[in-house]
Amino acid sequence: MYFNRLSQITGAEVEHKANSGLISPFRISCQNIESIVAFFDLILIIFACVAAGVLYHYVWLGEDTGVGFDFAFGAANGLLYVYVAATRGLYRLPVLLAFAQYSARLVVTWAIVGLFATSCLLLVPGQGVIYGSVITAGVLQIVLLFLIRWAWQRLSRSMMAAGSLAGSRVLTIGEPAELLRLSSSVLFRYFGLSEVGRVSVKSNHGPASDEVLAAIDRALHEAREKGVQEFVLALRWSSKELLETVRERLQASPLPVRLLPDYTIRSVLGRRAMSTGGPSLTLEVQRAPLTPVEMAMKRSLDLVCASIAILLLSPLLIIVATAVKLDSSGPIIFRQRRNGFNSKQFVIFKFRTMSVLEDGTKITQAKRGDHRVTRVGQLLRRSSIDELPQLFNVLKGDMSLVGPRPHALAHDNEYKGLIAKYAFRHHVKPGITGWAQVHGLRGETGLLEQMAERVKLDLWYVNHWSFGLDINILLRTCFEVMRNRAY
Repeated sequence: MYFNRLSQITGAEVEHKANSGLISPFRISCQNIESIVAFFDLILIIFACVAAGVLYHYVWLGEDTGVGFDFAFGAANGLLYVYVAATRGLYRLPVLLAFAQYSARLVVTWAIVGLFATSCLLLVPGQGVIYGSVITAGVLQIVLLFLIRWAWQRLSRSMMAAGSLAGSRVLTIGEPAELLRLSSSVLFRYFGLSEVGRVSVKSNHGPASDEVLAAIDRALHEAREKGVQEFVLALRWSSKELLETVRERLQASPLPVRLLPDYTIRSVLGRRAMSTGGPSLTLEVQRAPLTPVEMAMKRSLDLVCASIAILLLSPLLIIVATAVKLDSSGPIIFRQRRNGFNSKQFVIFKFRTMSVLEDGTKITQAKRGDHRVTRVGQLLRRSSIDELPQLFNVLKGDMSLVGPRPHALAHDNEYKGLIAKYAFRHHVKPGITGWAQVHGLRGETGLLEQMAERVKLDLWYVNHWSFGLDINILLRTCFEVMRNRAY
């Protein structure tokens, strides 16, 4: 089968592509190049229809009928062609790299769409089918489509060799036999995935053995360190228990998880199906909490509101910083490590409100009447002004305005073993305020039940996020801080 042959690509070739990508000054994602090719097809079809109208009416017949109708017809024809071609997988990278093998499919798609669009002209009042113009447009379309596809094939191959094409950064988790047949080059060429690491899971001692769990935990750690965008599973579809173990363990990560067709499935489907089938041939085991559009909306809100808040509150920030410095010895800003999105550590900023700077394996939460809290710190904590420096964490991208409040590392390590799904809080960025905070759960959580209730509300927020919900929480926070529930 063809995957056996593709898997035998030499290591030198793979290494060359990887190294070329490091020095390439220009990189474009596989998904983007597919969209660009589709856009050019649309433009070419419109151009062909307009040019055909000009040649036939102006040059051949000597008539001045305008190009408005030709442009409208070309736009409709082009949009329909691009849609049909996309559904048939004709814009996927494997097709662009081997145009000659799929030229017949392109001609059939063009012919069907062209016949349908031409027959629709008969339904337009006052517009008969002008066969000379239609035939001219058709000839121009197919010639230009073939020329542009040949050019894209040359360009795509050159970009791939130079490492200028970038796929989604993934970490592959799989059984040794499956990984052996699935090289990094195959993942890139047929799935648009750039593998940055792979972890082998051996279920010799059972699908839920310590060896398997340790391998998955290693994959989680490696994904955080390498900035992975998603996990890819290369497991036999018959290994149901192992797949379930991996799926449950990966729920600690917010990254999407996809299951690739195993070797048996790939062998049955063959080369043509694999090249044009697209993402439907992979199974989505876990989706990201927020879509790229939702993440962009949330990030935009963070940047705009945090920037405005810093600008308006800058006089207050200067006054508070001066008061902290004059009130007691020590730094103005208290820094402490916290777990953020995908459990990646960052340093949180707060105005110092205590005489101690704890950031170790054991941290004691502040209590009402705590002698460690300074005089200025008491006021800052009651009003939550001590949290304002976290606006800079928001600008850096470590935090969001709204999200689960980040806890000290020591508390995270303690509670993740006591509260089910505690790690799910890290599926979104931590926030300055959150759903739990506007429900009165601020300050100390001395009892396990209190923390469990906070986690419950945090998880509700993760599962029900919306742009409107963030606005609602921000407005409610303004009233909640007046109740002085923190200390």
